[in-house]
Amino acid sequence: MEAPLYPQQPDPASVPSPSCWVTPRHLAGDDHLLADRVGDTLAAASWRMWPTSHRSLLYVSPNGLCTAEWVRAACPFELGGLPVAWQVSARSHPDSAVPEWNAYFTAGLPHEVLVDFLFALGSRAEPTACFDRPETVLGAACAQGWIRDIDRPRTTVLDPRLVAGISLEDVPVLVQDSDPRSGLLGWQAWAEPVLGDPYLWCASFSASVPHDLVAVFASSLASPHPVRRHMLPTRSGRWLTVQRTEGDRRRRARRVD
Repeated sequence: MEAPLYPQQPDPASVPSPSCWVTPRHLAGDDHLLADRVGDTLAAASWRMWPTSHRSLLYVSPNGLCTAEWVRAACPFELGGLPVAWQVSARSHPDSAVPEWNAYFTAGLPHEVLVDFLFALGSRAEPTACFDRPETVLGAACAQGWIRDIDRPRTTVLDPRLVAGISLEDVPVLVQDSDPRSGLLGWQAWAEPVLGDPYLWCASFSASVPHDLVAVFASSLASPHPVRRHMLPTRSGRWLTVQRTEGDRRRRARRVD
């Protein structure tokens, strides 16, 4: 049995399931393993980790330019009514006191998406340099089958069921960025399987996050490839396609025999 890296409260809006493959990815939830999967990935990539005085887990990249912090136990604020679980930051120099940009992710986000984002971040020699335009983000999602919002085709893409999206807009209060100017736009992402019900997850990128990094997030989020899960969010039930694993089918067959 796998021991959780950082215990999380069970989500009443999810139900246990035998191991299965699930699509679409953006509605599959995090299997209650967002801390473990991301933490294991960072440790394998030689990011250093230590607990902080405010009950969070701080990871620092080998070059000292990037940090990822599990902050759910001492969350500073919420996105869409959900507590922030991970805060990712980048600096132009290891000795910089203030990050150039920050990105925030709530629980419920598929861990594969955050892992892909962090892989891309960790592989960059200059994690704060931005060379691409916003169209890069929109194109990455559309290449995976998402569609542009009819009313805001240059700033917003939606999944084909219109229950999740990525949009360039005003950033929420408390999202921090090194650029002090007002009115700057940042990428926001969310999943709302049932209109008017609580969000499944939310993500917020401050204005200076490079567009090509957000494009990696968008491409992974919209990926049509299934993900493996043991816990399924009930709010996504009507949209999920579930395929049992071969091992589960064999176990069921033995029980029938």
